[in-house]
Amino acid sequence: MTEARVPASGTVHWVGAGLSTGSGPAMLCDTAERVRLWHRTPERAAAALDRLGLTGRAEPRAGGLPALAAELAPGDVVVSMLPASEHAALLAACVAHGAHFACSSYVSEALLAQVPAAGRAGLTVLTEAGLDPGIDHLFAHGLVARARTAIGDADPATYHLTSYCGGVPAVPNDFRYRFSWAPAGVLGALRSPARYIEDGAPRMAERPWEATRPHTVGGETFEAYPNRDSVPFIAQYGLPAAWTPRTFVRGTLRLEGWLKAWAEVFEELRAGDDARIGALAGELARRHPTTDTDRDRVVLAVRLEVRGAAGRTWSGGYLLDLVGDEEESAMARCVSRPLAVGVRHILDGSLPPGLSRAAGTAARSERWLDELADAGVPFTRP
Repeated sequence: MTEARVPASGTVHWVGAGLSTGSGPAMLCDTAERVRLWHRTPERAAAALDRLGLTGRAEPRAGGLPALAAELAPGDVVVSMLPASEHAALLAACVAHGAHFACSSYVSEALLAQVPAAGRAGLTVLTEAGLDPGIDHLFAHGLVARARTAIGDADPATYHLTSYCGGVPAVPNDFRYRFSWAPAGVLGALRSPARYIEDGAPRMAERPWEATRPHTVGGETFEAYPNRDSVPFIAQYGLPAAWTPRTFVRGTLRLEGWLKAWAEVFEELRAGDDARIGALAGELARRHPTTDTDRDRVVLAVRLEVRGAAGRTWSGGYLLDLVGDEEESAMARCVSRPLAVGVRHILDGSLPPGLSRAAGTAARSERWLDELADAGVPFTRP
């Protein structure tokens, strides 16, 4: 049985200050009683606060998991910006000390295994609350709710849902890409098979880039390929059982010409072992560094088209298209601000104990999107 929710203490521990940590902590400084930014060393923690303009507003902290665990109190909120492989250990510490947990990453099996214990302890576990996954979920829930109202969910219908997101250079370069996070993570994702639905049938892409297709967004042509396993999100988004998917794909956007520009990389991915791919990641980081003068661009386009058996149709889509500035990258803004909005919902007690993947209902998604628009993450609605 789920216990009563542990009230939030007002203390937020933001763990990690990498490329995706933008203005999210600043938003929390306006809401939480105290924010502590954790980094590996005191010097790095202080430097991160200075970079974020939070010196004097947030408290620097340094050290690993034992140091963090020693400071956890019941009702604290731990925000993990660490690699996904480190989330489970942080969540275990949260359960042991009665703290809530939040991250922007996909929920893993290791995290999922700890959710029952967290729920019984009255703790919230918030995942998939960044850009992709995160804002894309909010868009999808909103579209599905509108379509259900227009078409009805008891009668047969067919639908096409596409959800594509990408971080690209604001000014196209020869490589047709700008690294928003470590190249090793980008290469790892490309080596992971993708499952999706096309022409009404399940498809598998062992090498996702080989399923790249042109995709038009706002009159601009991109290249898009499937990412991970799209199929479980049919249930997560609440699409009616009476509706049949003709297309259902969640994937990645790249600039037109990316497939050709990355031809040598793909050859390495086909032939290389883990050691070689690790070395390639280092080479790409050196050959294509991100500088302070670079500007990135984030494009997220989610669209749903439904045709009912009686001839009724409905279509709509959301579009987020944002360019970074001198204060923060577009990627950092679009990952950290949605996560901060979610943490605010933990602080105000509106998220229940147990697992939440961003916003799980259309009504909550609309609230979250309104808050994001107010927080400087603009997008167009259907």
